[in-house]
Amino acid sequence: HYVVDEADQFERLVIDYFASEYQAGRTPNPCVMCNEKLKFGNLWSKAKALGCDYIATGHYAIIEHHAGRAVPRKGIDPGKDQSYFLFSLRRMKKQRIREIAHSLGLKVADKTDSQEICFVPGNDYKTFLRSHLDDSEFHRGEIYDVDGKFIGHHDGIELFTIGQRKGLPGGSIRPRYVVHLDPETNRVIVGDADDLAVDEFEIDRVNWHPVAGIDKPGLRPTPLTATVKIRYNHPGAAATIVPLEDNRARIHLREPQRAVTPGQAAVIYDRDIVLGGGWICRAEPARRYEAAARA
Repeated sequence: HYVVDEADQFERLVIDYFASEYQAGRTPNPCVMCNEKLKFGNLWSKAKALGCDYIATGHYAIIEHHAGRAVPRKGIDPGKDQSYFLFSLRRMKKQRIREIAHSLGLKVADKTDSQEICFVPGNDYKTFLRSHLDDSEFHRGEIYDVDGKFIGHHDGIELFTIGQRKGLPGGSIRPRYVVHLDPETNRVIVGDADDLAVDEFEIDRVNWHPVAGIDKPGLRPTPLTATVKIRYNHPGAAATIVPLEDNRARIHLREPQRAVTPGQAAVIYDRDIVLGGGWICRAEPARRYEAAARA
């Protein structure tokens, strides 16, 4: 077997990206980035150089072939499905896969399932950022509510994410949540649960699967009705997707969804078939809060 040291590449392509996204007021998805840059970039290139025809990535989903193309679909075990990451395994339950791994004597057969970030101890991303960034690299600023009322100061926009409740100043009868991050002013906007609702958002760097029939989105602005997952454990929501120029798309949600978070991947499905996906770059709340931006 061969051992390939990708530590430097992982640091540059995944960890540095992870920190810089928080600095930009976005919530990163390092697993998707690792898949794109390392597993399906560097690993596949090295495998081909060694004469390999396939690589095993360990993702749980289904791959089918139609008209000479591989089509990723949701795995039949919904609690374990990883088609959100656009990649595949086979048509069987996760437990059956563990049994096969046992029969082959693979060490990972008893490895526990995890949804934590592999390089962040205890999934404590704030402590990780404090160890990875200098104190001067944190963007301190002010906290306002959605009506423009000053709430307090914060120690860095990097320490917040959309939907966060813990760590916000007290003094409110109703629970407060982070509903918006403004990297231009380093302002954190908070509101109640209803203020998290979003009915429209945009994605960029869109990757359409050929099965979607949208090879050049900018030349075909025909709306598409589909289901969109806005994060890995999201059940999916009915939406109309409008392809735009410059490899972007606009998503109109049939029902508002909570905590649509810039920086996360949005994956588009036709039932269980992965049509494509992109990165959430702008979210339009169902309730606007211009007052907080003007304060």
